[in-house]
Amino acid sequence: MTPTVELSGLEVTLGGRRILHGLNGAAHSRAIGLLGPNGAGKSTLINTLLGFHPPSSGTAHVLGLDIRAQCNELRPLVGYMPENEAFIARSTGIHFVRYMAEISGLPPDLALERAHEAFVYVGLGEARYRPLGTYSLGMKQLVKLAQAIVHGPRLLILDEPTNGLDPPGRKRLIGLIREIRQASDTHLLLSSHLLHDVEQTCEEVIILREGRIAAILNLEEERRANRRFLEMDVIGAGATFTSALEALGCECAAFGATRLKVVLPPGVEIRDVYGLAAKQDVRIRRLNYRRDSLEDLFLNAMEQAGAPNGRI
Repeated sequence: MTPTVELSGLEVTLGGRRILHGLNGAAHSRAIGLLGPNGAGKSTLINTLLGFHPPSSGTAHVLGLDIRAQCNELRPLVGYMPENEAFIARSTGIHFVRYMAEISGLPPDLALERAHEAFVYVGLGEARYRPLGTYSLGMKQLVKLAQAIVHGPRLLILDEPTNGLDPPGRKRLIGLIREIRQASDTHLLLSSHLLHDVEQTCEEVIILREGRIAAILNLEEERRANRRFLEMDVIGAGATFTSALEALGCECAAFGATRLKVVLPPGVEIRDVYGLAAKQDVRIRRLNYRRDSLEDLFLNAMEQAGAPNGRI
């Protein structure tokens, strides 16, 4: 299976400063998230894959095409939704998206037809003839998505697609992205500082730290393999109760006399914990159950890579 993105010793130097340090790895899924702290190199990696920054060493393959040797063949296959606005002053929505479709290689008549279809698809059909300067932030984000998909790309790169949106706007845009992923064979590469957005839309994540690969994780495999946690407030628990849990294969940590954190191994369920508690006359006043989230996986990758747990 051809990887969606494959990095082979990729290094990028800008202004005499090395930004990406020998990236190696491959992501095979159709929907890939790109995560990392501020300054980790996410935008530089995206711009390099798009051909805006030439590698100083190594290369990368996108959809099996070398970004150095096959850039001209790759560009028509990619749709790009940038983080920042890049609209043409005083242009109407439909003229802008049509123009972007022509730049992507469509003939004028087909470009206009596809532009109308893209506007209807993102829910802006009634606003297509209005000047872009009159659009709200949420509408501008949808126009950026429309111009990215208008030519039917094989790979859609989304850089902070929900940045600045209110909760209804975020929900609407995430719904469209999920629909694109599910209803077509388009591949996605989504960069976001909102872990929830990535968790809702992606199957695999590339995590960067200081211009290096911290981890490449398949989220479905991680969800199947990740740990199950119990956090309990208990009365009457002592070393005997903890030992009994450990005999089942649980990992236990006590915080004072009344709080326990327990990691459940495969095959052990919550009912087994209640059964032990009943036998030992331990009262469970509160129990919270959870699995590892993408945030846990992200912070663990940062910790293993030697980074402080900073803001992403």
